[in-house]
Amino acid sequence: MNAQPAALTSIQVEVIGSALASVCDEMGETLVKTSYSPNIKERRDCTTGLFNADGDVLAQAEHIPMHLGSLIGIIQAIRDRYPFQEIREGDTFIGNDPHTGGGTHLPDIVLATPIFIDGSLTGWATNLAHHSDYAERGHAHIFQEGLRIPPVRFLRDGEYIPEVMDMILVNMQVPQERVADFNAQVAANHLGVTRYRELSARYGPTELEAAGRELMDYTERKVRAGIRTIPNGRYSFSDVFDQVQLDEDFEISLVMTVGDEEIHCEFDGPPQVAAGINLVYTALLSTVLYSVKTVIGPDIPSNAGLARAVTVTAPRGSVLNCVAPAAVNGRIDLCQRVVDLVHGAFAQAVPERVTAASNGAVTGTQYSGIDPRTGKYYVYLETIGGGNGAGACLDGLDGVQAHMTNTSNLPVESLEAEYPLTVLRYELVDGSSGDGEFRGGMGVHRKLRIDHDGCVCEIGMSRLTTRPWGLQGGGPAATAQYVKNGAIHPDTDVLHLERGDELGILTAGGGGYGDPAKRPREQVQRDVREARITQEHAGQAYQLEAEK
Repeated sequence: MNAQPAALTSIQVEVIGSALASVCDEMGETLVKTSYSPNIKERRDCTTGLFNADGDVLAQAEHIPMHLGSLIGIIQAIRDRYPFQEIREGDTFIGNDPHTGGGTHLPDIVLATPIFIDGSLTGWATNLAHHSDYAERGHAHIFQEGLRIPPVRFLRDGEYIPEVMDMILVNMQVPQERVADFNAQVAANHLGVTRYRELSARYGPTELEAAGRELMDYTERKVRAGIRTIPNGRYSFSDVFDQVQLDEDFEISLVMTVGDEEIHCEFDGPPQVAAGINLVYTALLSTVLYSVKTVIGPDIPSNAGLARAVTVTAPRGSVLNCVAPAAVNGRIDLCQRVVDLVHGAFAQAVPERVTAASNGAVTGTQYSGIDPRTGKYYVYLETIGGGNGAGACLDGLDGVQAHMTNTSNLPVESLEAEYPLTVLRYELVDGSSGDGEFRGGMGVHRKLRIDHDGCVCEIGMSRLTTRPWGLQGGGPAATAQYVKNGAIHPDTDVLHLERGDELGILTAGGGGYGDPAKRPREQVQRDVREARITQEHAGQAYQLEAEK
Protein backbone atom coordinates (compact mmCIF):
# COMPACT_ATOMS: atom_id res chain seq x y z
CA MET A 1 0.00 0.00 0.00
CA ASN A 2 1.37 3.39 -0.98
CA ALA A 3 -1.13 5.69 0.72
CA GLN A 4 0.28 7.79 3.54
CA PRO A 5 -1.32 6.65 6.81
CA ALA A 6 -2.74 9.16 9.22
CA ALA A 7 -0.72 9.76 12.37
CA LEU A 8 -1.68 7.34 15.11
CA THR A 9 -1.79 8.16 18.78
CA SER A 10 -0.17 5.88 21.30
CA ILE A 11 -3.63 4.95 22.57
CA GLN A 12 -4.72 3.86 19.10
CA VAL A 13 -1.60 1.75 18.70
CA GLU A 14 -2.21 0.12 22.08
CA VAL A 15 -5.85 -0.62 21.24
CA ILE A 16 -4.96 -2.11 17.85
CA GLY A 17 -2.14 -4.14 19.38
CA SER A 18 -4.49 -5.56 22.01
CA ALA A 19 -7.03 -6.31 19.29
CA LEU A 20 -4.45 -8.24 17.25
CA ALA A 21 -3.46 -10.24 20.34
CA SER A 22 -7.14 -10.93 21.02
CA VAL A 23 -7.59 -12.23 17.48
CA CYS A 24 -4.72 -14.68 18.04
CA ASP A 25 -6.30 -15.85 21.30
CA GLU A 26 -9.66 -16.37 19.59
CA MET A 27 -7.98 -18.29 16.77
CA GLY A 28 -6.33 -20.50 19.37
CA GLU A 29 -9.60 -21.27 21.14
CA THR A 30 -11.22 -22.06 17.81
CA LEU A 31 -8.43 -24.48 16.96
CA VAL A 32 -8.66 -26.21 20.34
CA LYS A 33 -12.45 -26.47 20.42
CA THR A 34 -12.84 -27.74 16.84
CA SER A 35 -9.92 -30.22 16.80
CA TYR A 36 -10.28 -33.96 17.17
CA SER A 37 -7.09 -35.43 18.60
CA PRO A 38 -6.57 -35.33 22.40
CA ASN A 39 -3.15 -33.76 21.93
CA ILE A 40 -4.78 -30.60 20.59
CA LYS A 41 -8.27 -30.54 22.09
CA GLU A 42 -7.12 -31.52 25.60
CA ARG A 43 -3.38 -30.81 25.82
CA ARG A 44 -3.60 -27.63 23.71
CA ASP A 45 -0.40 -28.41 21.81
CA CYS A 46 -0.88 -25.63 19.26
CA THR A 47 -0.15 -21.96 18.57
CA THR A 48 -1.64 -19.15 16.49
CA GLY A 49 -0.20 -15.92 15.12
CA LEU A 50 -0.65 -12.97 12.79
CA PHE A 51 2.04 -11.68 10.42
CA ASN A 52 2.29 -8.67 8.16
CA ALA A 53 2.73 -9.09 4.41
CA ASP A 54 6.53 -9.26 4.74
CA GLY A 55 6.40 -12.11 7.25
CA ASP A 56 7.10 -10.12 10.43
CA VAL A 57 5.28 -11.33 13.55
CA LEU A 58 2.54 -8.89 14.60
CA ALA A 59 1.11 -10.95 17.45
CA GLN A 60 1.27 -14.49 18.82
CA ALA A 61 -1.10 -16.18 21.23
CA GLU A 62 0.31 -16.96 24.68
CA HIS A 63 0.51 -20.68 24.02
CA ILE A 64 3.88 -22.40 23.63
CA PRO A 65 7.10 -20.32 23.33
CA MET A 66 8.85 -23.03 21.31
CA HIS A 67 6.30 -22.70 18.52
CA LEU A 68 7.49 -19.20 17.63
CA GLY A 69 10.48 -20.94 16.06
CA SER A 70 8.15 -22.96 13.86
CA LEU A 71 6.23 -19.91 12.66
CA ILE A 72 8.90 -17.28 12.06
CA GLY A 73 10.43 -18.87 8.96
CA ILE A 74 7.47 -20.08 6.97
CA ILE A 75 6.19 -16.85 5.38
CA GLN A 76 9.56 -16.03 3.85
CA ALA A 77 9.89 -19.65 2.72
CA ILE A 78 6.50 -19.41 0.98
CA ARG A 79 7.48 -16.18 -0.72
CA ASP A 80 10.79 -17.68 -1.83
CA ARG A 81 8.92 -20.56 -3.48
CA TYR A 82 5.91 -18.71 -4.91
CA PRO A 83 6.12 -15.43 -6.85
CA PHE A 84 4.10 -12.71 -5.17
CA GLN A 85 1.61 -12.55 -8.03
CA GLU A 86 0.88 -16.30 -7.72
CA ILE A 87 -0.40 -15.99 -4.15
CA ARG A 88 -4.17 -15.52 -4.30
CA GLU A 89 -7.14 -15.08 -2.03
CA GLY A 90 -8.43 -18.48 -0.94
CA ASP A 91 -4.94 -20.01 -0.79
CA THR A 92 -3.57 -21.74 2.29
CA PHE A 93 -0.03 -23.08 2.51
CA ILE A 94 1.30 -25.95 4.60
CA GLY A 95 4.77 -26.83 5.88
CA ASN A 96 6.59 -28.69 8.63
CA ASP A 97 10.18 -29.18 7.46
CA PRO A 98 12.80 -27.55 9.72
CA HIS A 99 15.43 -27.57 6.99
CA THR A 100 13.32 -25.69 4.43
CA GLY A 101 11.77 -23.05 6.67
CA GLY A 102 8.54 -24.77 7.61
CA GLY A 103 8.97 -25.63 11.29
CA THR A 104 11.31 -26.93 13.99
CA HIS A 105 10.24 -30.61 13.99
CA LEU A 106 7.96 -32.65 11.76
CA PRO A 107 4.90 -33.21 14.02
CA ASP A 108 4.38 -29.43 14.21
CA ILE A 109 2.48 -28.73 10.99
CA VAL A 110 2.00 -25.06 10.11
CA LEU A 111 -0.82 -23.61 8.02
CA ALA A 112 -0.47 -20.06 6.65
CA THR A 113 -3.32 -18.19 4.96
CA PRO A 114 -2.77 -14.87 3.13
CA ILE A 115 -5.05 -11.97 4.05
CA PHE A 116 -6.20 -9.84 1.12
CA ILE A 117 -7.88 -6.45 1.51
CA ASP A 118 -9.07 -4.60 -1.60
CA GLY A 119 -7.05 -7.02 -3.72
CA SER A 120 -3.76 -6.42 -1.89
CA LEU A 121 -1.92 -8.94 0.28
CA THR A 122 -1.69 -7.24 3.68
CA GLY A 123 -0.99 -10.01 6.15
CA TRP A 124 -1.04 -13.68 7.08
CA ALA A 125 -3.07 -15.74 9.53
CA THR A 126 -1.01 -18.69 10.75
CA ASN A 127 -1.34 -21.57 13.13
CA LEU A 128 0.56 -24.65 14.18
CA ALA A 129 -0.75 -27.92 15.57
CA HIS A 130 1.27 -30.85 16.85
CA HIS A 131 -0.02 -33.91 14.99
CA SER A 132 0.71 -36.97 17.14
CA ASP A 133 1.13 -39.45 14.34
CA TYR A 134 4.71 -40.47 13.59
CA ALA A 135 5.82 -43.48 15.61
CA GLU A 136 8.43 -46.28 15.55
CA ARG A 137 10.60 -44.59 12.94
CA GLY A 138 13.94 -43.80 14.59
CA HIS A 139 15.99 -40.62 14.89
CA ALA A 140 19.35 -41.15 13.21
CA HIS A 141 18.40 -38.52 10.61
CA ILE A 142 15.31 -36.57 9.69
CA PHE A 143 14.19 -39.03 6.99
CA GLN A 144 13.32 -41.47 9.77
CA GLU A 145 11.20 -38.97 11.66
CA GLY A 146 8.21 -38.70 9.35
CA LEU A 147 7.01 -36.95 6.22
CA ARG A 148 8.85 -33.75 5.36
CA ILE A 149 6.52 -31.12 3.90
CA PRO A 150 8.22 -28.08 2.37
CA PRO A 151 6.05 -24.95 2.26
CA VAL A 152 3.52 -25.77 -0.50
CA ARG A 153 0.01 -24.70 -1.44
CA PHE A 154 -2.52 -26.83 0.46
CA LEU A 155 -5.82 -25.06 -0.38
CA ARG A 156 -6.82 -23.26 -3.57
CA ASP A 157 -10.01 -21.17 -3.69
CA GLY A 158 -10.75 -22.35 -0.15
CA GLU A 159 -10.69 -26.06 -1.06
CA TYR A 160 -8.08 -28.71 -0.31
CA ILE A 161 -5.89 -29.65 -3.26
CA PRO A 162 -6.72 -33.40 -3.45
CA GLU A 163 -3.33 -34.67 -4.63
CA VAL A 164 -1.49 -32.77 -1.86
CA MET A 165 -3.87 -34.06 0.81
CA ASP A 166 -3.61 -37.61 -0.55
CA MET A 167 0.19 -37.46 -0.52
CA ILE A 168 0.17 -36.34 3.13
CA LEU A 169 -2.44 -38.82 4.37
CA VAL A 170 -0.87 -41.87 2.74
CA ASN A 171 2.21 -41.20 4.91
CA MET A 172 0.23 -40.87 8.12
CA GLN A 173 -0.43 -43.66 10.60
CA VAL A 174 -3.68 -42.20 11.96
CA PRO A 175 -5.10 -40.41 8.89
CA GLN A 176 -8.63 -39.94 10.23
CA GLU A 177 -7.26 -37.74 13.03
CA ARG A 178 -5.18 -35.74 10.59
CA VAL A 179 -8.14 -34.78 8.41
CA ALA A 180 -10.17 -33.61 11.40
CA ASP A 181 -7.29 -31.59 12.83
CA PHE A 182 -6.52 -30.03 9.44
CA ASN A 183 -10.15 -28.90 9.29
CA ALA A 184 -9.72 -27.27 12.70
CA GLN A 185 -6.55 -25.50 11.56
CA VAL A 186 -8.26 -24.21 8.42
CA ALA A 187 -11.19 -22.94 10.51
CA ALA A 188 -8.85 -21.12 12.89
CA ASN A 189 -7.08 -19.32 10.03
CA HIS A 190 -10.40 -18.46 8.40
CA LEU A 191 -11.45 -16.78 11.64
CA GLY A 192 -8.15 -14.90 11.76
CA VAL A 193 -8.64 -13.59 8.22
CA THR A 194 -12.18 -12.48 9.06
CA ARG A 195 -11.17 -10.69 12.26
CA TYR A 196 -8.20 -8.98 10.61
CA ARG A 197 -10.47 -7.66 7.86
CA GLU A 198 -12.89 -6.39 10.50
CA LEU A 199 -10.06 -4.46 12.14
CA SER A 200 -9.08 -3.07 8.75
CA ALA A 201 -12.64 -1.93 8.11
CA ARG A 202 -12.77 -0.26 11.53
CA TYR A 203 -9.43 1.54 11.51
CA GLY A 204 -8.51 1.66 7.82
CA PRO A 205 -5.99 -0.58 6.01
CA THR A 206 -3.17 1.97 5.97
CA GLU A 207 -3.70 2.77 9.65
CA LEU A 208 -3.67 -0.94 10.53
CA GLU A 209 -0.45 -1.43 8.61
CA ALA A 210 1.11 1.60 10.31
CA ALA A 211 0.00 0.34 13.72
CA GLY A 212 1.76 -2.95 13.03
CA ARG A 213 5.01 -1.15 12.30
CA GLU A 214 4.65 1.01 15.40
CA LEU A 215 3.95 -2.06 17.57
CA MET A 216 7.23 -3.59 16.45
CA ASP A 217 9.06 -0.30 17.07
CA TYR A 218 7.47 -0.07 20.52
CA THR A 219 8.59 -3.61 21.34
CA GLU A 220 12.11 -2.78 20.21
CA ARG A 221 12.16 0.27 22.51
CA LYS A 222 10.90 -1.87 25.41
CA VAL A 223 13.59 -4.47 24.76
CA ARG A 224 16.37 -1.88 24.60
CA ALA A 225 15.07 -0.21 27.77
CA GLY A 226 15.07 -3.58 29.52
CA ILE A 227 18.61 -4.34 28.39
CA ARG A 228 19.78 -1.01 29.83
CA THR A 229 18.86 -2.32 33.29
CA ILE A 230 21.44 -5.12 32.94
CA PRO A 231 25.05 -4.13 33.77
CA ASN A 232 27.27 -4.11 30.69
CA GLY A 233 29.70 -7.00 30.53
CA ARG A 234 30.49 -10.49 29.30
CA TYR A 235 28.79 -13.31 31.15
CA SER A 236 29.46 -16.98 30.49
CA PHE A 237 27.79 -20.18 31.56
CA SER A 238 28.06 -23.85 30.63
CA ASP A 239 26.04 -26.94 31.38
CA VAL A 240 26.13 -30.65 30.60
CA PHE A 241 23.37 -32.05 28.41
CA ASP A 242 22.18 -35.61 28.74
CA GLN A 243 19.33 -37.31 26.91
CA VAL A 244 18.14 -40.88 26.73
CA GLN A 245 18.97 -41.09 22.99
CA LEU A 246 22.62 -40.17 23.56
CA ASP A 247 25.45 -42.59 24.32
CA GLU A 248 27.47 -39.84 26.03
CA ASP A 249 26.65 -36.52 27.67
CA PHE A 250 28.15 -33.37 26.16
CA GLU A 251 28.84 -29.80 27.23
CA ILE A 252 27.22 -26.69 25.77
CA SER A 253 28.24 -23.15 26.63
CA LEU A 254 27.24 -19.53 26.19
CA VAL A 255 29.11 -16.23 26.23
CA MET A 256 26.59 -13.40 26.54
CA THR A 257 27.73 -9.85 25.86
CA VAL A 258 25.57 -7.02 27.18
CA GLY A 259 26.41 -3.64 25.73
CA ASP A 260 24.17 -0.65 26.44
CA GLU A 261 21.01 -1.52 24.49
CA GLU A 262 22.03 -4.77 22.81
CA ILE A 263 22.67 -8.38 23.75
CA HIS A 264 24.73 -10.85 21.77
CA CYS A 265 24.59 -14.55 22.62
CA GLU A 266 27.42 -16.70 21.29
CA PHE A 267 26.80 -20.43 21.80
CA ASP A 268 29.15 -23.34 21.43
CA GLY A 269 28.52 -27.06 21.34
CA PRO A 270 29.60 -30.27 19.63
CA PRO A 271 28.81 -31.20 16.03
CA GLN A 272 25.25 -32.33 15.30
CA VAL A 273 24.53 -35.90 16.36
CA ALA A 274 22.66 -38.92 14.98
CA ALA A 275 19.85 -38.44 17.46
CA GLY A 276 16.68 -36.37 17.42
CA ILE A 277 17.91 -33.61 19.72
CA ASN A 278 19.48 -31.12 17.27
CA LEU A 279 18.22 -27.54 16.92
CA VAL A 280 17.68 -25.64 13.71
CA TYR A 281 18.56 -21.95 14.00
CA THR A 282 14.95 -20.73 14.33
CA ALA A 283 14.50 -23.04 17.34
CA LEU A 284 17.62 -21.60 18.96
CA LEU A 285 16.57 -18.03 18.20
CA SER A 286 13.05 -18.39 19.60
CA THR A 287 14.45 -20.00 22.76
CA VAL A 288 16.88 -17.14 23.34
CA LEU A 289 14.18 -14.50 22.70
CA TYR A 290 11.93 -16.17 25.26
CA SER A 291 14.74 -16.45 27.80
CA VAL A 292 15.79 -12.81 27.43
CA LYS A 293 12.21 -11.59 27.63
CA THR A 294 11.63 -13.37 30.96
CA VAL A 295 14.50 -11.40 32.49
CA ILE A 296 14.24 -7.94 30.93
CA GLY A 297 10.45 -7.63 30.67
CA PRO A 298 7.91 -10.46 30.73
CA ASP A 299 5.19 -8.02 29.61
CA ILE A 300 7.00 -7.11 26.37
CA PRO A 301 4.72 -7.89 23.40
CA SER A 302 5.57 -10.94 21.31
CA ASN A 303 6.31 -9.61 17.84
CA ALA A 304 9.20 -9.16 15.43
CA GLY A 305 10.57 -6.20 17.41
CA LEU A 306 11.87 -8.66 20.01
CA ALA A 307 14.74 -9.73 17.78
CA ARG A 308 16.06 -6.33 16.76
CA ALA A 309 18.32 -5.84 19.77
CA VAL A 310 19.25 -9.49 20.36
CA THR A 311 21.67 -11.37 18.11
CA VAL A 312 22.41 -15.08 18.33
CA THR A 313 25.22 -17.15 16.83
CA ALA A 314 26.22 -20.81 17.05
CA PRO A 315 28.57 -22.91 14.90
CA ARG A 316 26.82 -24.07 11.73
CA GLY A 317 26.48 -27.84 11.73
CA SER A 318 26.52 -28.06 15.52
CA VAL A 319 23.79 -29.45 17.76
CA LEU A 320 22.69 -25.85 18.37
CA ASN A 321 22.55 -24.83 14.69
CA CYS A 322 22.18 -28.01 12.68
CA VAL A 323 21.89 -28.55 8.94
CA ALA A 324 20.11 -31.18 6.86
CA PRO A 325 19.66 -34.07 7.33
CA ALA A 326 19.96 -33.72 11.11
CA ALA A 327 17.17 -35.29 13.17
CA VAL A 328 15.28 -32.82 15.34
CA ASN A 329 12.19 -34.50 16.78
CA GLY A 330 13.23 -34.13 20.44
CA ARG A 331 14.84 -30.73 19.98
CA ILE A 332 12.89 -29.17 22.82
CA ASP A 333 14.95 -30.95 25.50
CA LEU A 334 18.03 -29.11 24.26
CA CYS A 335 15.99 -25.89 24.06
CA GLN A 336 15.23 -26.25 27.75
CA ARG A 337 18.94 -26.43 28.44
CA VAL A 338 19.53 -23.33 26.31
CA VAL A 339 17.14 -21.52 28.67
CA ASP A 340 19.32 -22.68 31.56
CA LEU A 341 22.40 -21.29 29.81
CA VAL A 342 20.82 -17.87 29.27
CA HIS A 343 19.43 -17.70 32.79
CA GLY A 344 22.72 -18.94 34.23
CA ALA A 345 24.55 -16.13 32.45
CA PHE A 346 22.01 -13.53 33.59
CA ALA A 347 22.31 -14.82 37.17
CA GLN A 348 25.84 -13.42 37.29
CA ALA A 349 24.49 -9.93 36.66
CA VAL A 350 20.96 -9.87 38.10
CA PRO A 351 20.45 -13.02 40.22
CA GLU A 352 17.34 -11.59 41.85
CA ARG A 353 15.53 -11.72 38.47
CA VAL A 354 16.38 -15.32 37.63
CA THR A 355 15.07 -18.60 38.98
CA ALA A 356 17.22 -21.62 39.63
CA ALA A 357 17.19 -24.33 36.97
CA SER A 358 13.84 -25.97 36.36
CA ASN A 359 13.47 -29.66 35.49
CA GLY A 360 15.39 -29.03 32.26
CA ALA A 361 13.37 -31.24 29.94
CA VAL A 362 10.10 -31.81 28.17
CA THR A 363 9.68 -35.37 29.37
CA GLY A 364 7.73 -37.11 26.64
CA THR A 365 6.40 -40.62 26.17
CA GLN A 366 4.72 -41.74 22.97
CA TYR A 367 2.73 -44.97 23.03
CA SER A 368 1.58 -46.66 19.83
CA GLY A 369 -0.02 -49.91 18.71
CA ILE A 370 -3.36 -51.48 17.82
CA ASP A 371 -6.23 -50.60 20.14
CA PRO A 372 -8.02 -53.93 20.77
CA ARG A 373 -11.28 -52.09 21.38
CA THR A 374 -11.40 -50.67 17.85
CA GLY A 375 -8.86 -52.68 15.87
CA LYS A 376 -7.30 -49.38 14.73
CA TYR A 377 -3.78 -48.04 15.10
CA TYR A 378 -3.31 -45.32 17.71
CA VAL A 379 -0.51 -42.93 18.68
CA TYR A 380 -0.63 -41.27 22.09
CA LEU A 381 1.85 -38.57 23.05
CA GLU A 382 2.07 -37.13 26.52
CA THR A 383 4.53 -34.72 28.07
CA ILE A 384 4.84 -34.76 31.83
CA GLY A 385 5.60 -31.70 33.94
CA GLY A 386 8.32 -31.38 36.53
CA GLY A 387 9.60 -28.93 39.11
CA ASN A 388 10.12 -25.23 38.48
CA GLY A 389 13.22 -23.56 39.86
CA ALA A 390 12.87 -21.43 42.98
CA GLY A 391 13.32 -17.67 42.87
CA ALA A 392 14.66 -14.96 45.13
CA CYS A 393 11.39 -14.72 47.08
CA LEU A 394 9.29 -17.75 46.17
CA ASP A 395 9.28 -21.53 46.06
CA GLY A 396 9.30 -23.26 42.69
CA LEU A 397 6.01 -24.58 41.39
CA ASP A 398 5.39 -28.32 41.61
CA GLY A 399 4.59 -30.52 38.64
CA VAL A 400 4.30 -27.93 35.86
CA GLN A 401 5.47 -27.51 32.28
CA ALA A 402 8.41 -25.12 32.40
CA HIS A 403 9.80 -22.55 29.98
CA MET A 404 9.59 -23.59 26.31
CA THR A 405 6.55 -25.80 26.64
CA ASN A 406 3.12 -24.94 27.94
CA THR A 407 0.91 -27.91 27.13
CA SER A 408 -1.92 -28.87 29.44
CA ASN A 409 -2.36 -32.04 31.43
CA LEU A 410 -4.38 -34.78 29.74
CA PRO A 411 -6.98 -35.81 32.33
CA VAL A 412 -6.85 -39.42 33.44
CA GLU A 413 -10.47 -39.93 32.42
CA SER A 414 -9.81 -38.72 28.90
CA LEU A 415 -6.63 -40.79 28.54
CA GLU A 416 -8.31 -44.03 29.60
CA ALA A 417 -11.37 -43.38 27.40
CA GLU A 418 -9.28 -42.66 24.31
CA TYR A 419 -6.48 -45.24 24.60
CA PRO A 420 -5.89 -48.84 25.83
CA LEU A 421 -3.88 -47.60 28.81
CA THR A 422 -4.63 -47.36 32.54
CA VAL A 423 -3.15 -44.78 34.92
CA LEU A 424 -1.93 -46.42 38.12
CA ARG A 425 -0.20 -43.49 39.83
CA TYR A 426 -0.10 -39.75 39.27
CA GLU A 427 1.60 -37.87 42.10
CA LEU A 428 4.34 -35.47 43.11
CA VAL A 429 7.75 -36.94 43.96
CA ASP A 430 8.70 -36.24 47.57
CA GLY A 431 12.33 -35.21 47.98
CA SER A 432 12.83 -34.28 44.33
CA SER A 433 13.08 -30.52 44.90
CA GLY A 434 16.31 -28.63 45.55
CA ASP A 435 16.90 -27.33 49.09
CA GLY A 436 17.20 -23.64 49.79
CA GLU A 437 15.73 -20.72 51.61
CA PHE A 438 13.15 -21.17 48.88
CA ARG A 439 12.75 -24.75 47.72
CA GLY A 440 12.51 -25.88 44.11
CA GLY A 441 9.38 -27.45 42.72
CA MET A 442 8.75 -31.18 42.92
CA GLY A 443 8.80 -33.54 39.97
CA VAL A 444 5.96 -35.84 38.89
CA HIS A 445 5.52 -39.61 38.98
CA ARG A 446 3.12 -40.92 36.32
CA LYS A 447 2.72 -44.69 36.05
CA LEU A 448 0.71 -46.42 33.33
CA ARG A 449 -0.34 -50.02 32.72
CA ILE A 450 -0.42 -51.30 29.16
CA ASP A 451 -3.74 -53.00 28.29
CA HIS A 452 -2.78 -54.58 24.96
CA ASP A 453 0.01 -56.54 23.35
CA GLY A 454 2.55 -55.09 20.95
CA CYS A 455 2.81 -51.58 22.42
CA VAL A 456 5.86 -49.51 21.51
CA CYS A 457 6.81 -46.64 23.81
CA GLU A 458 9.33 -44.02 22.67
CA ILE A 459 10.80 -41.99 25.49
CA GLY A 460 12.32 -38.53 25.41
CA MET A 461 13.92 -37.51 28.71
CA SER A 462 16.75 -35.36 29.95
CA ARG A 463 18.27 -34.67 33.39
CA LEU A 464 18.74 -38.42 33.88
CA THR A 465 22.40 -38.02 34.88
CA THR A 466 22.67 -34.28 35.64
CA ARG A 467 20.82 -32.39 38.34
CA PRO A 468 19.02 -29.05 37.88
CA TRP A 469 21.24 -26.51 39.59
CA GLY A 470 20.43 -24.15 42.44
CA LEU A 471 21.25 -20.45 42.83
CA GLN A 472 22.76 -18.32 45.57
CA GLY A 473 23.62 -21.34 47.70
CA GLY A 474 20.49 -23.32 46.85
CA GLY A 475 20.82 -27.05 46.31
CA PRO A 476 20.32 -29.03 43.10
CA ALA A 477 17.15 -31.01 42.44
CA ALA A 478 16.84 -34.76 42.00
CA THR A 479 17.31 -36.35 38.59
CA ALA A 480 14.67 -38.01 36.42
CA GLN A 481 14.25 -41.73 35.81
CA TYR A 482 11.91 -44.24 34.20
CA VAL A 483 10.99 -47.66 35.53
CA LYS A 484 9.60 -50.71 33.69
CA ASN A 485 7.99 -53.32 35.92
CA GLY A 486 10.02 -52.11 38.89
CA ALA A 487 13.40 -52.03 37.10
CA ILE A 488 15.16 -48.81 36.09
CA HIS A 489 15.85 -48.58 32.34
CA PRO A 490 18.40 -45.81 31.73
CA ASP A 491 19.92 -47.12 28.50
CA THR A 492 17.23 -47.15 25.80
CA ASP A 493 14.70 -44.74 24.36
CA VAL A 494 12.39 -47.39 22.83
CA LEU A 495 10.56 -49.94 24.96
CA HIS A 496 8.53 -52.87 23.63
CA LEU A 497 5.69 -53.49 26.03
CA GLU A 498 3.02 -56.18 26.38
CA ARG A 499 -0.33 -56.42 28.15
CA GLY A 500 0.11 -55.96 31.88
CA ASP A 501 3.48 -54.21 31.71
CA GLU A 502 3.83 -51.12 33.88
CA LEU A 503 5.89 -48.05 33.03
CA GLY A 504 6.60 -45.29 35.53
CA ILE A 505 8.06 -41.91 34.58
CA LEU A 506 9.61 -39.76 37.32
CA THR A 507 10.58 -36.24 36.25
CA ALA A 508 13.25 -34.01 37.77
CA GLY A 509 12.53 -31.31 40.31
CA GLY A 510 13.64 -27.68 40.31
CA GLY A 511 16.73 -26.21 41.93
CA GLY A 512 16.59 -24.32 45.23
CA TYR A 513 17.41 -20.65 45.83
CA GLY A 514 19.31 -19.23 48.78
CA ASP A 515 21.00 -20.67 51.85
CA PRO A 516 19.17 -23.83 53.02
CA ALA A 517 20.15 -23.01 56.61
CA LYS A 518 17.64 -20.16 56.56
CA ARG A 519 14.85 -22.68 56.02
CA PRO A 520 15.67 -26.22 57.16
CA ARG A 521 14.35 -29.23 55.29
CA GLU A 522 11.98 -30.02 58.14
CA GLN A 523 10.31 -26.63 57.71
CA VAL A 524 10.04 -27.17 53.98
CA GLN A 525 8.36 -30.54 54.57
CA ARG A 526 5.87 -28.94 56.98
CA ASP A 527 5.12 -26.23 54.41
CA VAL A 528 4.55 -28.89 51.74
CA ARG A 529 2.20 -30.84 53.99
CA GLU A 530 0.24 -27.71 54.84
CA ALA A 531 -0.03 -26.81 51.16
CA ARG A 532 -1.34 -30.28 50.35
CA ILE A 533 -3.89 -30.10 53.16
CA THR A 534 -5.06 -26.74 51.82
CA GLN A 535 -5.38 -28.22 48.33
CA GLU A 536 -7.32 -31.23 49.64
CA HIS A 537 -9.71 -29.00 51.59
CA ALA A 538 -10.22 -26.82 48.54
CA GLY A 539 -11.01 -29.91 46.44
CA GLN A 540 -13.46 -31.21 49.03
CA ALA A 541 -15.17 -27.81 49.23
CA TYR A 542 -15.46 -27.72 45.43
CA GLN A 543 -16.96 -31.23 45.40
CA LEU A 544 -19.51 -30.34 48.09
CA GLU A 545 -20.51 -27.22 46.18
CA ALA A 546 -20.85 -29.23 42.97
CA GLU A 547 -23.07 -31.80 44.70
CA LYS A 548 -25.43 -29.05 45.84
